[in-house]
Amino acid sequence: MSTEDLLSSVSDVSDETEFYTPLPTGYIRGRCKYVVITGTVMSGLGKGIFSSSLAKLMQDKGLKVSPVKLEGYLNVDSGTLNPFRHGEVFVLDDGMECDMDLGTYERMLDQDLTGMNFTTSGQIFTRVLEKERHGDYLGRDVQMIPHVTGEVKMRLRELAVASQADVVFIEIGGTVGDVENAYYIEAVRELAYEEGPGSVCFVALTYVLEPKTLGEQKSKAAQLGIKRLMENGVQPHIIACRAEHPVVDKVRQKIAQYANVPLERVFSMHDCESIYVVPEMLRESGLDFEVIRMLRLDERVNLQHERHAWLSWCDFVERDSNRKYHVRIGITGKYTSLRDSYASIIHALEHSGAALSTKIDIEWIDTSDLNDNNVTEKLAGLNGIIVPGGFGTRGAEGKIACIKYARENNLPYLGICFGFQMAVIEFARNVCGLKNANSTELQKDCQCPVVSILPEQEGIEGLGGNMRLGGKNVEINPETLAHRLFGGATSVRMRFRHRLEVDPQYIDTLTKNGLVFSGKAPGEPIMQILELPNHPYFIGTQAHPCMTSRPLHPQEMFVGLVAAARKINHPDQDLPDGFTAAETINKTIQSSIKAERSNVQPRSRAKNSVR
Repeated sequence: MSTEDLLSSVSDVSDETEFYTPLPTGYIRGRCKYVVITGTVMSGLGKGIFSSSLAKLMQDKGLKVSPVKLEGYLNVDSGTLNPFRHGEVFVLDDGMECDMDLGTYERMLDQDLTGMNFTTSGQIFTRVLEKERHGDYLGRDVQMIPHVTGEVKMRLRELAVASQADVVFIEIGGTVGDVENAYYIEAVRELAYEEGPGSVCFVALTYVLEPKTLGEQKSKAAQLGIKRLMENGVQPHIIACRAEHPVVDKVRQKIAQYANVPLERVFSMHDCESIYVVPEMLRESGLDFEVIRMLRLDERVNLQHERHAWLSWCDFVERDSNRKYHVRIGITGKYTSLRDSYASIIHALEHSGAALSTKIDIEWIDTSDLNDNNVTEKLAGLNGIIVPGGFGTRGAEGKIACIKYARENNLPYLGICFGFQMAVIEFARNVCGLKNANSTELQKDCQCPVVSILPEQEGIEGLGGNMRLGGKNVEINPETLAHRLFGGATSVRMRFRHRLEVDPQYIDTLTKNGLVFSGKAPGEPIMQILELPNHPYFIGTQAHPCMTSRPLHPQEMFVGLVAAARKINHPDQDLPDGFTAAETINKTIQSSIKAERSNVQPRSRAKNSVR
């Protein structure tokens, strides 16, 4: 049976054939191309950064791209994962709790993703077992091959149909050789066989060791990792070599020869000052057009679109690397020993700093041992603080001490989710006189539960899926700081991940004492943004605004915080006239782009031109 016959026929589950190739309605073979990114040697090397950077270059050329992360763990989603083990839990607009790499894709591509862009073994096995219970396999014994691998291929093709993408980027988590990833590797091998030549490009991201005792780069671990991939029937087309320093030609030549990959496709992905320069590194190496040729996408490329998109990106990178001002922002939390726990916050600060030409030094402050007696010492010299999200009692009182200090000492403050709730508790205790104010999460039988469980969450059992998740609209009250930050908008969309709220019975008491709730859920008494009017910058939100910040569109609340902090550290440097975060973002970016257009010409791509 030819590949064409296999894909055009209805899967036969009888004993007459071993093929099992379910196809979604509307799938056209050859319409969508695939780029598969796998890892060797070790995990955490930056597969998501490489994949999203390459996807951005394809997007710049006018191609429609859609990424997907395949995770090997059995969790259905990332909602119950500890940040110490897996970094932050990133929430998509549709409420899917997923891996932090999805945040990298959204930021790099400036694109909202959905649950279809994130798959776990738990999801795959659940679907297979549901089909088995429903009798969909018609008596066949259900096996890893072809049924589980067939389900993986089905998910990938469903994404291709739903997104109408020219290229789907498939990132397989972990490394080749991990037991839980074996069937993913087999599935993409089968996908390449079924789709035919010129349809799938395989990328192996590996690691080049550089032991300090030897003083030279060693490629043996990389070679063995790539060999493991080839043993599984996958021949890589591109090798991305992670290393501390640029990979020398000698090492690249060894890897090229060992992996049967042309030298020009062995790419040095060495450490750099920012992940946002990785697209430039890929572009300069010509890998983007290598992929275009391999996948036969020449006729779909729009070079005029690429020219405009690349100019805008170069402007951001230029502003990101040339900052005139300087501020110190403290992040006060309990996961500060692992920076990935607050990845979206870090990136949101980077985006805002670029918009305001401000370099941001982050001070990490563990609130576990923080209290009213040592908070002044711990926050000394800061120009602003962020109290981020979190769960549980550890560090909660330390966060409240930080908020009290910021409120009383006019220190710019941004509270995110848990930081919003702790600000309510602090204000209730120290301004409203409700000394026993607390959250039912921290003290179930507290006398003044100013923060309590959302009504719709009561009665839901277990930790997974019992939160208010995803994108929600927020009504903005006029003549408030939030209203100015969002450029006069009366409604904005933000992302949420919480199960508690401000108890409605305390709202009047809080507002009569001066707390302003400037944003709420439409038609519901769910408070979502708070602020203090007689403060340089004091604002909190039940949402996670950092998750919608993008390099070219920084999030307004973060821009406001950086602007307020800059005003403290550089009082002689005025902000733009009639400052609002939205206006400043627009004016800063547009004026820079106009200036750059008159001086900067896109680099010549003659050697990589599409023929």
